[in-house]
Amino acid sequence: MTKQEATNDVKRNRAFISTAMSIPLLSREREFELAHRWRDDEDEAALHELVSAYMRLVVSMASKFKNYGLPMGDLVQEGNIGLMQAAFKFEPEREIRFSTYASWWIKSAMQDYILRNWSIVRSGTSASQKSLFFNLRWLRAKIQSTDEGAFPSEALETVANKLRIGIRDVEKMANRLSGRDQSLNAPVGQNGDDSMEDFLPDTGPTPEESVMKLMDGQVRSKWLDTALHELSEREQLIIRERRLQDDKTTLEVLGNRLGITKERVRQIEHKAFEKLKSSVVRISREATANPAMISVQGTN
Repeated sequence: MTKQEATNDVKRNRAFISTAMSIPLLSREREFELAHRWRDDEDEAALHELVSAYMRLVVSMASKFKNYGLPMGDLVQEGNIGLMQAAFKFEPEREIRFSTYASWWIKSAMQDYILRNWSIVRSGTSASQKSLFFNLRWLRAKIQSTDEGAFPSEALETVANKLRIGIRDVEKMANRLSGRDQSLNAPVGQNGDDSMEDFLPDTGPTPEESVMKLMDGQVRSKWLDTALHELSEREQLIIRERRLQDDKTTLEVLGNRLGITKERVRQIEHKAFEKLKSSVVRISREATANPAMISVQGTN
């Protein structure tokens, strides 16, 4: 990244933060109204107002994770993804504030991003290791006056007890965080003609596996097409418009087209989708019991 590009990034980040912090917060009543409008009517204006009011949560959370050495802009971007996920999954009838619900999604999105970009911890991203990674530093700071040098055995035990994990796991993570990543382009051997990456195995699929995956996809598509034709014409229309295209048609538009209420469209969609899943499962079982059927479907 050039100096000018870095300067532009800083300006964009500042502009975003300024905008986010200037948007007024929502009352509980307004928040729930917007959540219902988005979920029930797919009102995009309501979604925009809802998430815009809580972009300040993204900024606040990103500032807490900035010491992990990743660009603030990237953290904010990941946090915005978490905020959108929260808006899509929020259930207003549970009577909790959207800000409380969204905070968890924003934090989780940023933590996952940090883990993906810290190569030293990519080998372990279980729930316990994730908790250890994000808590080890401050626990160590509380126990020791400095985080330099070896981790004393009593400190390892204290951290393990607080996080309820094994001492060995704490020791491994401490070693990872204190170590340095090595470049895969670093020369290996006396002559230095080879690099570390020359000795890494190719874990990609073989040509045979790629062909099999393609054929499997064709077979599954055939199963889905067969199952679709077991639905009524109205059910097929709703499933295709609501489930099988990127820009799905709204319930209101489909209701007007079919002459029924949008709630009725939702009911038909749910019932038809369950029927579709059952049909696909049945067809796949029949095909598995009769291998020749798979061969015929895959070549049609």
